[in-house]
Amino acid sequence: MALTESYMLPLGIPAPDFSLPNVVDDQTVSLDRLKGFKGTLIIFMCNHCPYVVHLMDGLVSTAQNFKEKGIETIAISSNSEHSHPQDGPIEMKKLALEKNFAFPYLFDKTQEVAHRYQAACTPDFYLFDETLSLVYRGRYDDSRPGNQIPVSGKDLHQAATLMLSKESQQTPQYPSMGCNIKWHSGNSPEERQ
Repeated sequence: MALTESYMLPLGIPAPDFSLPNVVDDQTVSLDRLKGFKGTLIIFMCNHCPYVVHLMDGLVSTAQNFKEKGIETIAISSNSEHSHPQDGPIEMKKLALEKNFAFPYLFDKTQEVAHRYQAACTPDFYLFDETLSLVYRGRYDDSRPGNQIPVSGKDLHQAATLMLSKESQQTPQYPSMGCNIKWHSGNSPEERQ
């Protein structure tokens, strides 16, 4: 596991479009179909990463809380199923059903969506407003496995509150940290340059 910080995309950019299969029902769905009326949270995550596992119950709770406010959540796994079969569609579906995800869990087999978002780690969070303009990217909160800080989601929740009240994001935004995305051989950002 390589500890990796998220790449901080410029605020205000439009959400890159995508169509990906939802592992729960095998239906291919688009960003346009899944986006929220008041906002859209996109999380790049996976099953095995200890940083994701540490936040999992909080993420499920946040997605439910956001849904009630008109913000839809979309989770995407872009990890290679060849090197990490536990992050492939079969295991993703098991996790989504076990944790009763109230959001789609999409599989980015080609990793092209991760490249479009410049996703670097799991978890990696992107919050877009109702026009699909980026208002927040970074960490869920300052809790990490083993640091004894309770999982709260305070950074992400504060950004959502500001977005919904149409206030500017005046608080600092810190990178997320977690496991690096498990790229297919030859497909990492460095190897594609």
